[in-house]
Amino acid sequence: MAGTEAAHLTGALDRLRTTFRWKADGLDATGLQARVGASALTLGGLLKHLAINEDYMSTTKLTGQPLGAPWDALGWDGSDDEWEFTTAADDTPEQLYALWDDAVERSRGRLSAALADGGPGQLVHASGPDGVHASLRRLVCDLIEEYGRHTGHADLLREAVDGRAGEDPPAGWQPQAGHYRVQSS
Repeated sequence: MAGTEAAHLTGALDRLRTTFRWKADGLDATGLQARVGASALTLGGLLKHLAINEDYMSTTKLTGQPLGAPWDALGWDGSDDEWEFTTAADDTPEQLYALWDDAVERSRGRLSAALADGGPGQLVHASGPDGVHASLRRLVCDLIEEYGRHTGHADLLREAVDGRAGEDPPAGWQPQAGHYRVQSS
């Protein structure tokens, strides 16, 4: 409740990560491919999209390095803005959960190291058209915003699949599938 700026930023991000993962957890291929109304969004597509965002923020935007594995082997080259959404139906639930879980683990490690090395105010590789570099704080806030938007989508999608609703997972929740680690607050 009265932590450092870095603790508040990573705490908000991890709360959204955990809520999103809870909304997507334990589904088979049919559940991960379910849609609501005319929307093309699926929980599987969101798992893959947020996995790419985790790695992109914590590599390319943070340091300027290319994404690399596993994305290069999966055929992602950044030229198709809808790739992760359209290809998620080709992945098994186990692959999608592992892809997201692994990306979050890598991102947590990179973010933790960067925060320890220079704090949230340090400048990162990403810059605007004017050449002004973003701060690490801005990258984390962008990722929080991305999770906020897509956790809302996940609320609607999951409720349509099996009625799961709620703002936070129940106390002590751990995923049924994959290896995501819930961070203690």
